[in-house]
Amino acid sequence: MNVFNIIGPVMIGPSSSHTAGACRLGRVVNKIIMDDPLKEVKIQLSGSFARTFQGHGTDRAILAGIMGYHSWSEEIRDAFAIAKERGIHYEFIPKDIPGSHPNTARVTYTCVDGKTGEIEGASIGGGNIRVDKIDDLDVNFNGESNTLLIFHKDTPGVIANVTNLMYWRYENLNIGNFHLSRREKGGPALMTIEIDQLPPEQLIDDLRKMDNITNAMMIRAI
Repeated sequence: MNVFNIIGPVMIGPSSSHTAGACRLGRVVNKIIMDDPLKEVKIQLSGSFARTFQGHGTDRAILAGIMGYHSWSEEIRDAFAIAKERGIHYEFIPKDIPGSHPNTARVTYTCVDGKTGEIEGASIGGGNIRVDKIDDLDVNFNGESNTLLIFHKDTPGVIANVTNLMYWRYENLNIGNFHLSRREKGGPALMTIEIDQLPPEQLIDDLRKMDNITNAMMIRAI
């Protein structure tokens, strides 16, 4: 436990769960789209998020996070106006997601270049978050560590190739957590690897060149 867990985050807004946590969830989306210009975002809010999002500023906070702002950024107050200036169409949809955490958001995005995706996560208290799904694949990370997302085909040897690459070529990297998700045997799959250090950019290029890997990205600790 650290000081952040005890006293909560530095933030703009009335609630660590409903504003700071929401902003951090939005920042995960921002990291995944890698600052590509956005055309549209649809934000489904579930549970207490759905019932209090306007009064607690959850809507402004998550939209600000999606645009790259931090929980302490004064721009949170003007998130709607900033989104309009950037030409981003946004929509908030209060709708409960069965079986989800009470403070859950599901963000569906479309970039100007046509790229689309969906991220689902929860604000679990004190500004802390949990990311649960990316493009309908289960994940499990909190954004506190540097996190590799490796999209690939579920094929024998892919995991071994990735871990061998990290060991032999990037031996100073230490894996803190590993999670694998797949829809079906032989179908699309996702490795989530949390690491203690910040890896060199070359690692992502090397991963993308490997057989059966469709994409790789890194989410820096948020």
